Order: sequence, then structure tokens, then C-alpha cells
Amino acid sequence: MGVTPAELSEAVAAAVRTAVADGQLSVEAPDTVRIERPKVKEHGDYATSVALQLSKPAGRPPREVAEAIAGPLRGTPGVASVEVAGPGFLNITLDSAAQGELARTIVEAGSDYGRTTTLAGHRFNLEFVSANPTGPLHLGHVRWAAVGDALARVLQATGAEVVREYYFNDAGVQIDRFAASLLAAAKGLPTPEDGYGGEYIGEIAKAVLDGHPAVLQGTDAEATAVFRREGMALMFAEIRTSLADFGVAFDVYFNEKDLHDKGELTAALDRLTAAGHVYPKDGATWLRTTTFGDDKDRVLVKADGEWTYFAADAAYYLDKRERGFDRVVIMLGADHHGYVGRYRALAAAYGDDPDVNLEILIGQFVNLFKDGKPLRMSKRAGTTVTLEELVDAIGADAGRYALARYSTDSTIDLDLDLWARRTSDNPVFYVQYAHARIASLLRNAADLGLQRAELHPELLDDPREGSLLGVLGEFPRVVASAAELREPHRVARYLEELAGTYHRFYDACRVLPHGDEDPSDLHRARLWLVEATRIVLANGLALLGVSAPERM
Repeated sequence: MGVTPAELSEAVAAAVRTAVADGQLSVEAPDTVRIERPKVKEHGDYATSVALQLSKPAGRPPREVAEAIAGPLRGTPGVASVEVAGPGFLNITLDSAAQGELARTIVEAGSDYGRTTTLAGHRFNLEFVSANPTGPLHLGHVRWAAVGDALARVLQATGAEVVREYYFNDAGVQIDRFAASLLAAAKGLPTPEDGYGGEYIGEIAKAVLDGHPAVLQGTDAEATAVFRREGMALMFAEIRTSLADFGVAFDVYFNEKDLHDKGELTAALDRLTAAGHVYPKDGATWLRTTTFGDDKDRVLVKADGEWTYFAADAAYYLDKRERGFDRVVIMLGADHHGYVGRYRALAAAYGDDPDVNLEILIGQFVNLFKDGKPLRMSKRAGTTVTLEELVDAIGADAGRYALARYSTDSTIDLDLDLWARRTSDNPVFYVQYAHARIASLLRNAADLGLQRAELHPELLDDPREGSLLGVLGEFPRVVASAAELREPHRVARYLEELAGTYHRFYDACRVLPHGDEDPSDLHRARLWLVEATRIVLANGLALLGVSAPERM
């Protein structure tokens, strides 16, 4: 087996335990030790600052602590040397055979390489997109489609059970406005005040008329009911089709109306009342969320007896928890930042720990540019650019990669011209091209009759081979970190580093024999390394929902 960063971390932790058992150190040995790849190759293959962390509890200088750990660590199989550097860093160099064995580990693991069990036993309900069925998906929704699906994939790769859920708010005032807009369009009237504009309203109104030619012959109330029902169904179908074309499928489509029909709002109110957090005021029914850090209390039932949106939120959260999810994750746009405090207070009112059971992720806006100018409006939707327009402009792969590549904390300025190019300055092309380049090389190897056969890992001792192996070894930790921090963009940035490292290796290290040269064990060892790289590129792209092409 190759020495992976995870195995090396355990080896360092074991060395600390040995030093403690031998009386060299008097500290509580850590369960895990952070291992990093030094930026300077002369500092070894890996480094750790564990000695600096243990210095204070040990009551000894960091370098003395480092020396106590270095002794037993030097006897670890696959470790060529351990040097104490600077104020107490441990610089670790692996022997080439141990590092080269990683290629075999990756090839034998295949699509499972990178998967861990760090979040095994947890059940996540991951709610994202959740656009109202009143119009096409716009760019804000699209960012969450890309990020949410990628997050679901990395969570699953670390052993978690994940349910992707889409919440349709089909029971509110905005649906009434949507139906009124359709009716006005069908009658050839202007869009009502606070109604929905855009060409799609006329398209849907026509579709409803085609299916119900006599709809306008009854009363406006009767017609509005038909436009409401049929219009939502058509919009719902379009949204699902758009998401499917973007490679995003949900496990559950949850309708708000079901909460009302099944009496779940009343059940939630009863639960919160029994807990002592509900009180009457001015004819309305309030939840005392200020007890749990909210800036003001929230109304559950208005004075006229109508339920509030927050009451539906309360019922929906309880529904998720009663379905057995210990982690409720809700992804919202930047314009919903004010919801965080009230949601956290709601979870606490139910007796949950909002730092454990509830996570609200806020995503910033996306700005599109074309020909160097901002691209703001969609002719069809009358709002920002739609999902279909983004896919038409740059493709689903580039769209998903571009939107998942950045931290959700940051606003994205997305240049459509850049992401449509087939050049190395387009990040998704750069990564996909690395995979296609390897696939081409492997086809050429097969044509030459060159097979991996027996691996001689000790032959992979070129510095560029070592660098590539070092990056490959980081993949499981990158995936685990992306899941733990809910930051799938880490996978994209890692893939770009891997692609660059591979290109530098390929340019310096000949993989295939030239001319009449007979294949050697070095050629075969490099073939193992190349195949390992292809696997990691494919696995990483799959986590982002992006294809790994064989040809480009």
C-alpha cells in the first residue's frame, strides 16, 4: 500500500503515543495529526507542526518535543527520513517505493478512491433551489443547483446519507399573482400590478388555453382557478426539465400545500405551545423567538386567522426532523440573510441544537458578462438570465463547474466568453483536457501493446513524479474537507492543481517508448501513475457533476 496523508497522519499520532508510553513526553496524545505538503520540495514530502502544538502542555521546547516524536516516526515503514526544522516542524520524506505504491492503491480502488467514512451515520436533508413555480429558473437558482448537487455528492462520498429536496411554495400570494398574470395575458390585458411579466407568461397562458379552450367563458374566479392549477403544473414541469438538462435531480419534491392539507401547521403550533414558547398578542399568535437570540418575536397566526409563511417554515422543519434527518441543511440566496436568526431560533424552540441540527448556507449573487459588458435581463423571463440561456451559452459542464468553483461567500463575475472557450484559460476545459489527454495516451499505449503489468514503485523517483503522487495523495482529504466545511469548490480548485501538476509531469517525463525503444519497467510504472491520475480527475469531476471526456 502507498503511504497516504491519512496513513502518515496516523503514523505521526502513533509516534506521539509511543513517545508518551516511553516516558519521553507527558501529554495527552491527539487522535489525529494535521499533515501538510510543504511548498518547498527541500522541506520533504510532508510536514507537521504537531510538536509546536504539544509544546505548551508538555512543558518543553518545541524542538525537544519534535525530537521525541521523530525517533519512533523514523521507524515507520515507507518513511525515508524525518528532520526537525525551524522552531519545531517535522519534515518527513517518504522513500520512492512507498510513495510510488500510491499509484497502485488508486488504480485498484478505482471510482472508490477519495471516498471516506468521515460522515457515516449522519442523515442530511439538503434543500436547495426551491424556486417558486411562478417563472423559469434564474441565475441565482442555478448557482444553488450546481453547488447544492455538488455538495450532496461530496457528502455522500464521505459516507453520509443525503436526500436532495426541493420545496415548492405553492400556497401563497405569489401564486395568486401568477394566476392573475396568466388570466390577464389570456385576455390580452396588461400585466396586473405586482404581477409577473416576461414572454413565458404569454407562452403558458396560450398552453392553458390550448388545453382548456372554454376557460374564459366562465367567471374570472373559475378561470383563475384553472390558470392557477394548470399554470403551476406547466411551470413545475419546465423547472424539472431544466434541472434535469443541467444534471440535477431531486429525491423529494415537497409541496407547501401538503403541510396545510395534512394539518401539519396545527401540529407544529401545538408542539411549540406545549413547549411554552407561544403567546397571544393583538389577536395574533406569536412564537417567542427572542428567547433564542432572534431580533424580534415572530407571528405564526395573523389576527384574521391566516397562517404566516413562518408557520409553514415551522411545520416544514418539524416534518424534516420527524423523517429522521439529524442534519437539516437549507441553501438560501443573499437576499434571505435575515432568515438565519429566526430559523435558528425555531430549531432551538423545538429543543434542537441549531449548531448541530440546522445549517443555513447563504450564497452570494452571480453577475454575467458578455463581450465585456454586464448581461442582466432575460427577454423570455423578464428577469435575470435563465438556466436554459446559461446552458445554451456555455454548456451544462461549464455552467456547473463555473458556479461550483467559487466559495458561496463570494460574488461571481462570470465571463461567458471565457467559459465558452476551448483553451487552457478556461478552467473546466483545462481539467477536462487533462483527462482527455491521458485517455489518448492510454489508447496509444494499448496500440503499442504496452500494459501496466508489474509495478516497480521505486522507479517513480523523479521530482515531478513525486509532486504528482503528492497531489494525488491529497484527494481523499480534499473531499473530506469539502464535505465537512460544506465547500465543494475545494474539489474544483484541487482538480486544477492536479491538472497543472500532471501537465508538468507529462512535459518532463516520457511515458511511452520512442521509435524502436523497448518498453521498460519505468514506462510501465509511469503508465500506472498516468492511470491513477486519470481516475482521480474522473472521480473529482464526477463529484461536481461534470463529465470526464475521453476525447476533446
